[in-house]
Amino acid sequence: MSAGRPLLVAFAGLPGSGKTTLARALAQARGAAWLRIDAIEQALRESGQLAGDDVGPAGYMAAYALAEGNLALGIEVVADSVNPLPVTRSAWREVAVRAGARLLEVEVRCSDPAEHRRRVESRIPDLPGLVPPDWQAVLDRDYAPWPPDAPPLVVETARRSIADCLAELQAALAAA
Repeated sequence: MSAGRPLLVAFAGLPGSGKTTLARALAQARGAAWLRIDAIEQALRESGQLAGDDVGPAGYMAAYALAEGNLALGIEVVADSVNPLPVTRSAWREVAVRAGARLLEVEVRCSDPAEHRRRVESRIPDLPGLVPPDWQAVLDRDYAPWPPDAPPLVVETARRSIADCLAELQAALAAA
């Protein structure tokens, strides 16, 4: 928990970019709530309340509510999701505004296609029942570029350790 206004760190990035690894490490280092969309969506699938595997926006909607509730308590939140579209990014901004929280948007990238593909193809799911996307699904994913007038903090993970990426992110948070 931080003094003053709470902090929402809204991650974005394609599967296999290193986003979940970095988000988990940041949440642990800061003692923040870690809201992982994959975990929420998998729980929704396992609930037996869905017709099929498509959870639609339900996982994101649940995460927005959880984030706002934690922020209202003064608890920092690390939101871990692909966050691929302007509508999802806008929704995280609205959560921060409603909660009176500071917001840092972070896009995690792995700009080396060979390394990115290797990560995607060698992933071992850490959530029971979760089927991660294959490389073709990552390539085909609808992922909108950020507007030039509102760029996120970009953390490049290709050929970098998680410790180096976390240190970069922590330095950016300290400077903000």
